[in-house]
Amino acid sequence: MAVHYRLYQNKNSKAANFNKWYGRAVALDTVTTDQLADTIEANCTVKRADILAVISELVVTMKKELQDSKRVKLDRFGAFKLAISTKPSDTAKDFNVSQNLKDIHVIFQPEMKISKAGRRVKAFIDGCKVSELPINNVIKEDAETVEPGA
Repeated sequence: MAVHYRLYQNKNSKAANFNKWYGRAVALDTVTTDQLADTIEANCTVKRADILAVISELVVTMKKELQDSKRVKLDRFGAFKLAISTKPSDTAKDFNVSQNLKDIHVIFQPEMKISKAGRRVKAFIDGCKVSELPINNVIKEDAETVEPGA
């Protein structure tokens, strides 16, 4: 199990690192809530319907708490909070949410622990391996099925 990456070249001629090569993480697939529920059910005694009910209610409850200006911390997982981006105003009196608000977004901070070496390690990254995506590993969305000999 590893996080795959694909190489890409910076083609922005105005960038300081023009023509330099970088690695970019590649997501090979998407795992849905239903698939997660199936896996969780197979790994414990809780039924799939109960898992889906809890996840569904967690989403509703987290939305309510986040929109009430609270930070939501899920132990051993991480914390979520809402943040805003705004345009500047010349004075505090001139600041108006309807005119200055550009964006509302969610920030996720994965839980961290201290390693034996005294370094901070994010929970989801602990033990992670990275490897280059094999060249022939191609995932096509909505690929046609072709029968052998057709």
